[in-house]
Amino acid sequence: MTRKIAIFDTTLRDGEQSPGASMNTEEKLVIARQLLRLNVDVIEAGFPISSPGDFESVRRISELAGDNAVVCGLTRAIDKDIEVAADALKFAKRPRIHTGIGVSPSHMRDKLRITEEQCIERAVHAVSYAKTFVDDVQFYAEDAGRSDFAFLAKVIEAVIAAGATVVNIPDTTGYSLPWDFGERIKYLVDHVKGIDDVTISVHCHNDLGMATALSLAGVRNGATQIECTINGLGERAGNTAMEEVVMGIKMHQDELDAHTGINTPEFIKASRLVSSITGMNVQANKAIVGANAFAHSSGIHQDGVLKKRDTYEIIDPAEVGAGQSQIVLTARSGHAALKHRLEELGYAFDDERLDQLYEAFLNLADKKKEVYDEDLESLVNERDREAEALYSLDSVQVSCGFPLKPTATLTLKNPEDELVTVCEWGTGPVDAVYKAVDKVLAVDADLAEFSVQSVTRGIDALGEVTVRVKAANGEMYTGRGADGDIIVSSTKAYLNALNRLISEKH
Repeated sequence: MTRKIAIFDTTLRDGEQSPGASMNTEEKLVIARQLLRLNVDVIEAGFPISSPGDFESVRRISELAGDNAVVCGLTRAIDKDIEVAADALKFAKRPRIHTGIGVSPSHMRDKLRITEEQCIERAVHAVSYAKTFVDDVQFYAEDAGRSDFAFLAKVIEAVIAAGATVVNIPDTTGYSLPWDFGERIKYLVDHVKGIDDVTISVHCHNDLGMATALSLAGVRNGATQIECTINGLGERAGNTAMEEVVMGIKMHQDELDAHTGINTPEFIKASRLVSSITGMNVQANKAIVGANAFAHSSGIHQDGVLKKRDTYEIIDPAEVGAGQSQIVLTARSGHAALKHRLEELGYAFDDERLDQLYEAFLNLADKKKEVYDEDLESLVNERDREAEALYSLDSVQVSCGFPLKPTATLTLKNPEDELVTVCEWGTGPVDAVYKAVDKVLAVDADLAEFSVQSVTRGIDALGEVTVRVKAANGEMYTGRGADGDIIVSSTKAYLNALNRLISEKH
């Protein structure tokens, strides 16, 4: 059986320290409920002494969690901090005080202005004092990633002797390289007396984009708890992303000799919830929970995924609550992807018809970033209308604007496959085009209704025009046309209606 790695979530504490991500107590409770659904082992609910709101959040989350998770409150190595945290945690069934001090030369010299001996003395006192309130005390050696190996080992050994149950080795500034950080954890495992009796925790930041790699290097070398946040939220460049590190362990369970108890299908829900509450958007290409994490637009990738998902996906989207793989239709998509999407929409075409649609699809995709289902349905219908047409549009060009006279130059292909070109002017560009169409078709009919709507989302959406024309005998004929250019859509719609009128007369 592989080692159980505890997941320590600090979204509500370190995550909230991300600029612009502040949360009130009610919002923290909403996220805490989702963390319980994820089955995290520890919830760091806040920094109780920092504000009355944080104190209340820790208190209420303590009541909410019950036996389902350890609830942790952060403190500095200051008696008053510890007392306030203990008070906030008094209703917790599984309370933990998280106290600590800086251990790097920079922190001791420039921030705390203390000697190494004073650092150890304050660390031991903080742990001993916290131990008088709760049995479970976690010590953090702040900026351990830049500390001296031997001194760090000396501090950790002293706090374990003082009663610490968890020792947190943070790469507070995100400075380390994975192999160096792994070596640091292994050094502690090999040199600290009593370390086998406590949990070794890692808390890594993403300043160099390596927080997940650092955490996994820690696990590989003996760590049994990872501190992380939903979406990698946190100060500066953020913390280790829970979804990344958990799925990394799941993918490499045997190699890491590790597993977690996380309910991974809740990841997408958790990601969207945290993003919504904090206002911190998730980048589209974010691992595991990004909008593009399981989306494919390359024709080669789409063909492979459609044949067998794991040709390009190492994770089943359902494992993280993402539903299913997304085939995104763009100018780089191939026949296989187009055929698959059309079949999902209920269409089936022979190879010749599919080739024709694919050509039209590529022309449309070159104009748009993404082709949606509504675009495809409009495209299919447009091709059907063109196939039935007696007169078809070859080209249309308009010039208009103040103080110009709106003018349209139109070329149509008639039933004898001859091209006919005319030029007309009107009160507006559509009026000019319609007069040009009337000149070629010479049909006695009046435009009774004209409407236009967007087929899909976005500024590059197709515009679909619907017109109704009234024949001399009072009969009404409806026509539709769709294109990225509204003038072209209008021309196609009018032609479609008049073609129907002429066909019926014939």
